[in-house]
Amino acid sequence: MARLPRFVLPNQPHHIIQTGNNNQPVFQDEDDYREFLAMLKTAAKQFKVAIHAYCLMPNHVHLLASPSDGEGLARMMQWMGRKYVPYFNSKYGRTGTLWAGRYKTSVVDPDEYFLPCSLYVELNPVRSGAAHTPQEYPWTSFNHHIGTRQDTLITDHPRYWSLGNTPFQREAAYTQLADKPQSRKELEFISAAVLKGWPLGSDTFKRTLEQRAKRQVLPAKRGRPRKMTVATQPDR
Repeated sequence: MARLPRFVLPNQPHHIIQTGNNNQPVFQDEDDYREFLAMLKTAAKQFKVAIHAYCLMPNHVHLLASPSDGEGLARMMQWMGRKYVPYFNSKYGRTGTLWAGRYKTSVVDPDEYFLPCSLYVELNPVRSGAAHTPQEYPWTSFNHHIGTRQDTLITDHPRYWSLGNTPFQREAAYTQLADKPQSRKELEFISAAVLKGWPLGSDTFKRTLEQRAKRQVLPAKRGRPRKMTVATQPDR
């Protein structure tokens, strides 16, 4: 199916992924990760994008974020490219592009898929074998959500707050969710949505998006439209 134009809605969570060109590393030491996060904090504030979760892997980046308007997300990502790529190229004596084309994004149903998507992002190091537990990988927001580190980059989403009335209740509930393996079907559903630019949610959620945005949010089916059969008039 063909990729649709990027679909962004204000005040809705979006799953974003950006990958290194030819899967090459985009972080090579701890200072690179720190520099990227510092730049992201500046950009998110400047363009009014709330960052709810993140994971920085050696060759790609995951974000879960809500822009306050229709342009903020694109402006934030463009600003990051203009700042981080020259930093990286200068440091490592390279030229040219760092990222594999444009970033990919998916609008997320906050009721059904915010928490699964947040866990998908933060458990990436464990699934990839980069860490045995999510707690031991330093470049995600997981430790913020379980209460072992305060991360000033993060703006907690109302769906996270709904996990409990106190920080302890929310952190304990999130830890319990993380201890339950996500099904292969759910992982594939989340992955396919962001890679193809589809909304992440139920059919009802997608229909609501189409009505709200007054545009198609899923690709049309392949093939030509079926021809109508014209009945022949009987001979008189």
